[in-house]
Amino acid sequence: MSAFHDVSLPLPFALGASGGPERRVDIVALGSGREARNTPWAHGRRRYDIGGAARTIDELHALLAFFEARRGRLHGFRFRDPFDCKSCAPSATHAPSDQLLGAGDGARTAFPLTKAYGDYLRPIQKPVANSVRVAVGGEELEDEAFDVDVATGIVTLAAAPAPEAQVRAGFIFDTPVRFDIDRLNLSLDGFGAGRALSVPLVEILI
Repeated sequence: MSAFHDVSLPLPFALGASGGPERRVDIVALGSGREARNTPWAHGRRRYDIGGAARTIDELHALLAFFEARRGRLHGFRFRDPFDCKSCAPSATHAPSDQLLGAGDGARTAFPLTKAYGDYLRPIQKPVANSVRVAVGGEELEDEAFDVDVATGIVTLAAAPAPEAQVRAGFIFDTPVRFDIDRLNLSLDGFGAGRALSVPLVEILI
């Protein structure tokens, strides 16, 4: 049975990754020459290739071991997207004011983490443990005042915010992915050196 393994792909492999988000859009050309465009996807799906990251025999062995432990495409895992893994710009330090999660109503205490891209809100389900910072009404909360489920991205406050008080958060997050191949294709280039020809990853919905 497939499952999600709450382990991270070693960061050196992420640093050699290529890829990004994809969107599915169905386009129908009308008789008038206009187009009708629609998407069945509520959210984008990210694809990566980490094949260029492994250069030494030891690195290839580490990749092989990780692939075997996930049983190939069977089990998902965490991947630190080098292009998009913070609530802020990649070069900045995340702050508790980065992302708006919602507003208080005097009763609600649970707020899912999201990241805004214009008017699109991406659910963040795999925040990094101990990275989440939360502010209510412009004041940062102490760690004891909230709890974060790192498996779902739900922030639960110890006390319900006052009506209209903004709840905001800053965080580092991983993308849940799986391997998108059934076998590794490794190449030995020289003594102690090699490469993986292609190792695609695809984002999964949890």
